[in-house]
This record gives sequence, C-alpha cells and structure tokens, in this order.
Amino acid sequence: MSLTETTSQARRRDLRIPLAALLIVLAVAAPFIGSRYVTHALIIALIFMLPAHGLNLLVGYTGLLSLAQAAFFGIGAYASGLLAVHYGTPFYVNLVAAAAIAGALALPLGIPALRLRATSFVMCTLGFVIIGQAIAKNWISLTRGDMGLSSIPKPHFALGPWSFTVSGTTNFYYLTLAVAALATLAVWAVVRSPAGRNMIAIRENETLAESVGIPTWRYKLIVFMISAAFAGAGGSLYAHYLTVVSPLTFQMYYSTTVLIIVLGGGAGTISGTIIGSLLFVGLTEALRVAPELRMIVYGLCLLVLVFWFRKGFAPLINRFWGAIGGAK
Repeated sequence: MSLTETTSQARRRDLRIPLAALLIVLAVAAPFIGSRYVTHALIIALIFMLPAHGLNLLVGYTGLLSLAQAAFFGIGAYASGLLAVHYGTPFYVNLVAAAAIAGALALPLGIPALRLRATSFVMCTLGFVIIGQAIAKNWISLTRGDMGLSSIPKPHFALGPWSFTVSGTTNFYYLTLAVAALATLAVWAVVRSPAGRNMIAIRENETLAESVGIPTWRYKLIVFMISAAFAGAGGSLYAHYLTVVSPLTFQMYYSTTVLIIVLGGGAGTISGTIIGSLLFVGLTEALRVAPELRMIVYGLCLLVLVFWFRKGFAPLINRFWGAIGGAK
C-alpha cells in the first residue's frame, strides 16, 4: 500500500469525528433551528426511544418478540403521575420509581409467560396490555377511571437549597435529551458486556447456549424486566410532559409503534433504535398538522422497509459509517 493511499484512508477515518460532533451540535441546537412544534415532535421521539431501547434488548439481542411495552409504559406513567400528584415527590424520584415499579411488575408476569412457546408468549404479552387498560379504567379510586389523572406537575428538581421546575418546550427537550442519552449509554454498556454476548447467543441458538452453561431462562427473565423498566421510565417522561394520564396510555398503538421503531430502524442495533424513533415517531408527529400527508408518508416508509430494507435502516447507516471511516 502506497503512502498516498494510507494518508487518504487516515483522512477518511477522521470524518467520523467531525460528523459525530456535527450531530451532537444539531441535537443541542435543535430547539433553535426548528419551530416549537418540531421541538415537540423531537420530545415525543426521544420519549419513545426509551421503551424502544428496552424492546430492542428483548427482540434484537435476545430474540423474544413482546407486545407488552404499552403495558409497562402505562404503568410507569401512572406510577409517576400518582407520586407527583399525591406526594409531591421530585421528578428524578418519580422517574426511578416508575422504572423500578414497571420492572418489578414484570417479574411475576414474566415467570409464567417466559415458559410458553414463542407464539403463546406473544399472545400472553398482548394480554398484559389489555389487562393493564382494564385496571386503569375500573380501579377508579386509584386511577380515576376514564377521567384519568390531570394536573401532573412539570418535572421538579430539589437539590438542597436549590430547586427549579422544568417548564417550556425547550427546557423539557433538553431534559428528555439527557435522559435518552443516559438510556442509550446504559444499553450500550449492557450490549458490550459479557451479559450482552450471552443474550446474542440465546438469540442465535437457545439450545446451544444452554448446553454451554448459559442460564437462558434466567437471562430472558432479567432482560424482560430491564425492558419493562425502560418502558416505565419512558412513561414517566410522557406523564410529566403532557401532564395528563388516561387509560389510553395503555392502548395497543404504543406497543406497535415501539415494535415498528425497533424493526424499522434495525433490530439488534442501537443506531437503528435512534433512527427509528426519529423517523417513525418524530417525523409522523411533525406531520400531524397535515393528517392526509402524514399517513401517506408513514405508509410509504413501511413499504420501503418491506421491499428494500427488510433488516431496517441500520445496515444502510452502518455502511455509510464504514465508508466515511475508511472501511472496505
């Protein structure tokens, strides 16, 4: 290899750093570039990125298809809303509590469900959503039924003598961006750990993974709980952003949306979840002002996925990232 070719490849590798820096700058400057409604659409996309990250761990890395994210999303929203309304707890307490409660409830639900075969497991997780919505509608003394919870306060932080409330679309965007970034780092740490490699082994061949000593059922249960915790955290952000929670938070639409994010972005990839959230939630939310165009664009995206990108958009992103990094 000549010196000229080596220098050329080195320059191409350097393109990753400025591009990553540009993306970070765009993420930080987004509220000042677009309109207020675009910022709102980005907030919704970042909120749904949390349950999508959780589902990606379950579907993309462990090989378990679940439709229960809407149930845990709703549980997190109600848990956070009830704590804020009745006890006035600060936002970070509500966020952690929502994730913990959703993850804890996934334990008794997952123990029997994960012993079922693949198709039966999917149907069982769908039942969790239906049961969650029924409880939210009928436990009126706790949830107020169809009236839901209202006047949920905006995120409040109390740090010693300092306290402040996150109000306004721009401020909430930065809060959601920070939470989404931390969630992404957490998923990256899990995937890069030995546990992440065991999850992939279970996805590829569960029988073989068990034969080499990997406790497959225990791993699946833990991942199911982690996935639920991510969904609960997303529900907490959703409740504090809209300040209203109703049984509609449990609707099946949320589970299918999160599933489309994971499969459309690229199951088993972190970048795919990020792109999927921005495309399938952020873009469609931004086009809500034009309902006819919104559904056409959404349908076209799904058709493009089915015919040209059956593994999602992640492979295309990875090829582009490899190209600017000098990979052959």
